[in-house]
Amino acid sequence: MKIVFATGNRGKLREAAEILGPGYQLLTPADLEITEELPETAMTLKENSIQKAEALRALCGMDCFADDTGLEVDALGGAPGAHAARFAQDVARRDGLPLPPDHDFSANIDTLLRELAKHPDAPRTARFRSVVTLLLGDRRLFFEGTLEGRIAMERSGSGGFGYDPVFIADDYPDRSVAELPEETKNAISHRGKALRAMALWLQENGYEK
Repeated sequence: MKIVFATGNRGKLREAAEILGPGYQLLTPADLEITEELPETAMTLKENSIQKAEALRALCGMDCFADDTGLEVDALGGAPGAHAARFAQDVARRDGLPLPPDHDFSANIDTLLRELAKHPDAPRTARFRSVVTLLLGDRRLFFEGTLEGRIAMERSGSGGFGYDPVFIADDYPDRSVAELPEETKNAISHRGKALRAMALWLQENGYEK
């Protein structure tokens, strides 16, 4: 079965391919020579994933899926949430500071640690949350996964991407997600959980091959 994943991230593509297995031919927008940037301007993870999936299907006319992921930090009232990739920019705008580049995760991590330092007595509990929207014929299906943990006091590890160097999963409380082997991270990841739920649905409903 051919299906298009709305991503250009090779790590995410590899994770999805491993989870879906050999019964699926996983394509990307680049494989279809689609160069348009897919929108993600909504306020929630679900709305962002719908927006990306619908935009992709309008461009390729094929079954497709898109994910959106956010980081919810309890001490910050659930921020940055769906704006995780733009957190440094959002805070800079709020405080009247120069804007860092979009999707600059080094700046996002610095901003997150500074914001948490303003709440020294608050728990540092947090979670990654992913929502996957699957557009299959006339169906629109949703799959969700979460990874519970906490925000570390400082960075550690060089693996992964995004906020991984400061996120400590409850499953592995002695190291950051950036210090976990890729197969270990994939086994517990929020996106992995959502993708596995999608893969199970596809297989149970006869969409393999």
